[in-house]
This record gives sequence, C-alpha cells and structure tokens, in this order.
Amino acid sequence: MSNLLLKAEKVSKSFFKGKKEVQVVRGVNLAIEAGERVAITGASGVGKSTLLHILGTLEPPSSGRVFFGPKQQDIFRYSERELSLFRNQSLGFVFQFHYLLPEFSALENVMMPALIAGHGRLVSEKQAKDLLGFVGLGHRLDHRPNELSGGEQQRVAIARAVILKPKLLLADELTGNLDSANRSNVMELLVRLNTATGISILLVTHDLELASKMHRVLVMKDGIFV
Repeated sequence: MSNLLLKAEKVSKSFFKGKKEVQVVRGVNLAIEAGERVAITGASGVGKSTLLHILGTLEPPSSGRVFFGPKQQDIFRYSERELSLFRNQSLGFVFQFHYLLPEFSALENVMMPALIAGHGRLVSEKQAKDLLGFVGLGHRLDHRPNELSGGEQQRVAIARAVILKPKLLLADELTGNLDSANRSNVMELLVRLNTATGISILLVTHDLELASKMHRVLVMKDGIFV
C-alpha cells in the first residue's frame, strides 16, 4: 500500500511583465511520501519558493495538478472555502521571517491557530505548552517575541505551525536569518519533530547543511528539477 502524501503533475507557473510571459516553474513533477523529509535547493530566482507556494495552496498553478492525502484528491478543484479548510487542517508553514504577533507571548502565539480553529482555551494552552517544551522553550512561555533571540522566535514559529497537527510542514529559508548555533538547533528540531510525529517536511533552502538532514535533496534550475 502506498504512503503517498503529495503528488504534483506537470505543475507550471507563469507571470506577465507587461505583455511578456515569464515562466518561473516549468512542468514540475514531484511525489512526497508520508513521513518523508525533502529539501529543494538551487540558486535564487529558479522557482523554488514559487513552487513551494503552489504546493502549499498559497497561489494556484498556471497549469498542472496537485494531489494530496490517502485519496489523492486534486486540491485545486476545491472551492475557496474548502481550500482554506484544507490548508488550515493539513498544512503548516514556516518562513524566513517568523511573523509572530509582537503583542502576544510565545504561549499565546502558539495557541492562536488552535483558538481560531475553535478549540477550547484550556486544551489549546496545554498543547501549546507541550509544544514549547518540545522545542526547548518551556521556560520562555510568557516572553514576547522582542524578548526572544532569532532562533527562539523561529522555534516558536515552528511550534505554532504544527499545533493543529498538519500532515505536511512547508518551510521557506527558515534558517536564512540565523547564526550557526541557532541553525543547528533548528535543524535538530526539524529532525526530532519528523521522527516523533511522522509529519512530512518539504523545505526550500540555500543551506546545504540543513538540506543534508533531509531524506532527499532535489536541485532546481530554471524552473525544473535537474
């Protein structure tokens, strides 16, 4: 029985500059198994982040299809409401900039997606405390983002991304702003998270050391894998 989680078929994305069409992603095929860690590397401007945004349903492809889950449903055939629900339930996102809410504590930031999803406050708080303990920040629950280091902020962002137990975590250059010590902490955390929960990880990175921690590394050039 296949453990296929995500499959992209001939995914392309074009943008227009004036009347000129610029093809950023060119007919990409990709399959990710449940529990797999995959890195996409390559020079800047080759289409890595655009592809990640498509696979994360943040923008639609110009052509091609993306299938997800045990039934391999074509997610871009969902209505806007269905797509939003799918995104909230099945996907987690971490970006180079953590986008934490500055007026809230680490605990409140991690709780936020669960509260928005309608989960009870006590249950959400316990889950958030457990996750912050898992990422090594159990002693920083009440600190606001400006009281945390860059690495700590990114670990809070990772905890926030997985509180709803998504099947796939998508990360875009999440170590891009970190020093070597914090990079190592985040890399180790991703591996532990994958091992402990079985969450699949798909990340875009220039960090070859981080990429080496994944099960597979795919290199992108001119909008395709090479």
